[in-house]
Amino acid sequence: MLLIRFALATGLLLCPLPAVAESAAFDLATYDGKMLSAETLQALTAAAAQKSPPKNGEQLVFGFANLQRDMSFGILVEKSIERNAQAAGVELLIADNRLDGPTGLLNAQSFVRRRVDFAIEFQTDVNFGPPIMQQFDRAKTGVIAIDIPMPGATFFGANNPRSGFMGGSYLAQAATARFGARALQEGYLVVGELPQSGAIPAMRTEGQIAGFLASLPGFPPERIIRIDTKNTLQYSFQQMGNALGRIPQGAPIMITAINDQAVAGMLRAVQNKGRGGDALAVGNGADELETLAAEENFIASVAYFPERYGNYLIPLALMRLAGNELPPAVTVNHLMVTPANICQFYPEHECKGEPPIAYTFPQEAFAAHLAALKKQPELADYQQLIPDR
Repeated sequence: MLLIRFALATGLLLCPLPAVAESAAFDLATYDGKMLSAETLQALTAAAAQKSPPKNGEQLVFGFANLQRDMSFGILVEKSIERNAQAAGVELLIADNRLDGPTGLLNAQSFVRRRVDFAIEFQTDVNFGPPIMQQFDRAKTGVIAIDIPMPGATFFGANNPRSGFMGGSYLAQAATARFGARALQEGYLVVGELPQSGAIPAMRTEGQIAGFLASLPGFPPERIIRIDTKNTLQYSFQQMGNALGRIPQGAPIMITAINDQAVAGMLRAVQNKGRGGDALAVGNGADELETLAAEENFIASVAYFPERYGNYLIPLALMRLAGNELPPAVTVNHLMVTPANICQFYPEHECKGEPPIAYTFPQEAFAAHLAALKKQPELADYQQLIPDR
C-alpha cells in the first residue's frame, strides 16, 4: 500500500527551494502533526506557483468544501485549513456541503467558475463523488478528498479498518471489565452506521463489529443492532430511541458509531429513557471532548486529530501543484483518548481517574480481518485504502 508519510518536521527548513519539493516526503510514523513554519509553507507555495502559475495571475486560490460547517469535526478541520492557508499565503474559498450530495455538486461547480487552483473536498454522498470529480477534471483542477474517496482524487483521512477495529475491541474489553459475564450473556451492541457514504466508511463500522467480536468471541449476532445515523447527533438520538425498544430492561448496552456526534446522540437517547447506567460508549474522532470529559459512560474515543488536518492538507496540495506525484492514499495515525489521558493530547482538559482497562489490540485477529477485506469484491477498487497490517 502506497502512503505518503510525513517527515516535514525534520530538515525541511534546511533545504533549498528546489529540494523542498523533491524531499517533502511525509512520514506519519515520525511527524508530530505540528503546523509547519510560515517560512516553510511559503517556500512550498513559491514552488507550487512556479510550476503551476495562479489562474488569476496573482495568488494561488484553494477551494475547501466542508462536510458541514456547524459540526465539531468540520469546524476543527476548517480552522486548521484556514491557519495553514493564511500562513502559506494562499487565498481560501470555503463552502458548506451540508451533508448533502447535490449541494456538494453545486459547490464544486462554483469553485470551477471561480477558477480555484486546487480543491479540498469533504463531502458525504458517495454517489456524488463521480459528478463532482467530472467538474474538476474538466477544469484540470487537482483534488484531495477527505474521508470519502472520489475517483482520481488523493484520499486523506481515516485508516478506517484500524480505527474501527481499535474502537470495537476497546469497547468489548471495557464492557467485560464493567459488566463481567453479563456483557456476553445479556448485552446488546448498537452500531451507528452511515450507509450513504458507501463502502469506505463502512470499513470503519464493520471494523468496530469485527474488533468487538475479536475481544468478545461468541457474542450472538442477533444482539448486534445497526442504526443509520445520517452523521448527526439529532438523527442518532432518534434512531437509538427507537432501537431501545428491542433491548430488554437492565441489559448492558454497548454503543459505538461512525463518529463522536452519533455516539453522543445515542448515549443521550439511552439516558433520556432512564437507562444510562446500563450503557457504555466508545466514540470515533475524539472531537466531542467536552462530552468525553464529562460523561461517565463515554469512556473513550479513537482520535483522528481533526485540528491537525490542515497541517497535512495544505502542504500536500502545494506539493501536488509543484509537480510532485502523490500516492493515492494518505491516512492518519489513530490513538485511544480517554478521560484519564485526555490532557496528554489536549492540555486544556484535565486528566481524570484511571484508564478503564489495560487495553490490548488484537493484532492477529486484525490481520485476519484485513485479509478478509482484501477479498471483498466491492472493495476491489479501494485496495490502497486497506492497510497491510
